[in-house]
Amino acid sequence: MNLANPIETLERAAPLFQVHSLDNVAVALRPLEAEECVELDGRRLRIGEAIPQGHKVAIDEIAPGDIVRKYGWPIGRATARITAGAHVHAHNLETLLSGVEDYRHAPIAGNALLPASDFRFSGYRRGDGRVGTRNEIWVLPTVGCVSRTSERIASIAHARHAGSVDGVHAFTHPFGCSQLGDDLAGTRSLLAALACNPNAGGVLIVGLGCESNQLDALLNEIPEALRDRVRTLKAQAEDDETDAGLALVDELVSEAAKVRREPVPLSELVVGLKCGGSDAFSGLTANPLVGRIADAVVGSGGSALLTEIPEIFGAERLLMARAQDREVFDALVAVVNDFKRYFLDHGQPVSENPSPGNIAGGITTLEEKSLGAVQKAGQTPVADVLRYGQRVRSSGLSLLEAPGNDAVSSTALAAAGATMILFTTGRGTPLGFPVPTVKIASNSALATRKKNWIDFDAGKVLGGGLDAAVDELLALIGRIASGETTAAERNDEREIAIWKRGVTL
Repeated sequence: MNLANPIETLERAAPLFQVHSLDNVAVALRPLEAEECVELDGRRLRIGEAIPQGHKVAIDEIAPGDIVRKYGWPIGRATARITAGAHVHAHNLETLLSGVEDYRHAPIAGNALLPASDFRFSGYRRGDGRVGTRNEIWVLPTVGCVSRTSERIASIAHARHAGSVDGVHAFTHPFGCSQLGDDLAGTRSLLAALACNPNAGGVLIVGLGCESNQLDALLNEIPEALRDRVRTLKAQAEDDETDAGLALVDELVSEAAKVRREPVPLSELVVGLKCGGSDAFSGLTANPLVGRIADAVVGSGGSALLTEIPEIFGAERLLMARAQDREVFDALVAVVNDFKRYFLDHGQPVSENPSPGNIAGGITTLEEKSLGAVQKAGQTPVADVLRYGQRVRSSGLSLLEAPGNDAVSSTALAAAGATMILFTTGRGTPLGFPVPTVKIASNSALATRKKNWIDFDAGKVLGGGLDAAVDELLALIGRIASGETTAAERNDEREIAIWKRGVTL
């Protein structure tokens, strides 16, 4: 039940690549012309129509209703007769997904993971033993009403304390009032968890005073042992909330500035795994590459966090088979089916996920997208399942509840405790989040064209192989964890987004 590792044998010169021996489609590694003859493993195929790079080509005759396979797994059913050499895409392929499913516990033996024994980075050791990759002061508003106030405090303090800490940043949002029940609780839990991230050497929580998301309730969700690095401000109670906030930041900086980087092993890293703006190469290059990094982190005793629950639909059984015990399996089934019910309760199909950019890049169905996406998790067992707003509880691979939306899921990763996010993309995005967000391009064309967005070119594995790319990316991760800035940080791209699930009053 493991996915094939496609890029072990992928060669740039080949026109087509069959990911798995069971597949009845192959991927076009370059644009293919109509009537062009190409070879695949000694077979000659005549291309029936122009096919864009990254799109699928039928390598066998496929009858209407037949299952189409890629990665060795079903990605949908044919809606028309497809001849060998024909383009396989939205015009002749449909999803198999429908709704909530029953799953059987069928565990498989995991592969032995090799630690990156000589890897070290320079991080900030916190009082509770965790290690941050940054030493920043974060300003978090309880409610959107004080977002501009929080930004003003952070901007002045950032300039005032340049060189003393790695930065002072506000992370604003529009919520915290006119919310009820679980929706309000989700906002509160997310902000409280974010305040616990070890990349924050200090946190100022700015409240208004009359909002639903009251300061005291939020503070109660932060473990008492971590509250010494948290300060709170109620704007309505201050004559000048900006001056009061700056004084509190001064206190936080005076303590945070005492902490120095020290060499630590890879086991101290908590890495978030994320993809956004994917194309057909994401599942061939960038995601398997990140999967190898996740295996190295977990194999060394560290933690990896996989999220975007809707983007495992169609590939969830691969993760369920790797659940380390029945309890984790049951939790994984519950979070998947709960998310499917979330769609169905809103009258939406569970399968309407691939975006226009995904489709233009060659991804047709959610199953295809998911089978590529879960490769970010490597081959490690699933050790835990976290609900939205919960923090990482153990080493190993954890599955975190959050939607596929880039900003919402990346914020959830930071709140769960990720100290770095590995973000793969085939289309590109400038977004950045509270923790260093390493942008990894699935194709070299994107990496070349958007140097101001991209930190690493995974397209090079097409010619240079996977092992060399793993070593190079791991070295970059070490430098970024030790203080080298990402493209998003240099562009001052830092934001959060909260998953709002309830009514607005």
